[in-house]
Amino acid sequence: MIRGIRGAATVQQNNEQEIIQATEALLLEMIDLNHVKAEDVTSVLFSTTADLNTVFPAKALRNFDGWEYVPVMCMQEIPVEGSLEKCIRVMMTAETPLSQKEVKHVYQGKATVLRPDLTGK
Repeated sequence: MIRGIRGAATVQQNNEQEIIQATEALLLEMIDLNHVKAEDVTSVLFSTTADLNTVFPAKALRNFDGWEYVPVMCMQEIPVEGSLEKCIRVMMTAETPLSQKEVKHVYQGKATVLRPDLTGK
């Protein structure tokens, strides 16, 4: 079955190194918790808030061995007034035996407020 795996993280500064590090940490946790292999991934979509514009977060995935052929795309999040700032969001679609309820979505940093029902916070 193809499932969506969600993730989000925040950074303190709009700089390439911090964005890449936060995105790598987010992806690694998503991959580890859900036992994802690159060959099972259909695509990965990244979005950022408008205040993050120094690097494409998809660049972080290119640092992972074996992930160079996974299709990725970056876009800007809808600028909703009062929404969480400096946020990177990920939607990974992958083939998995996990049920919808068993999929582990990952929210790090201030992004835990986005889905407290899934993070227990």
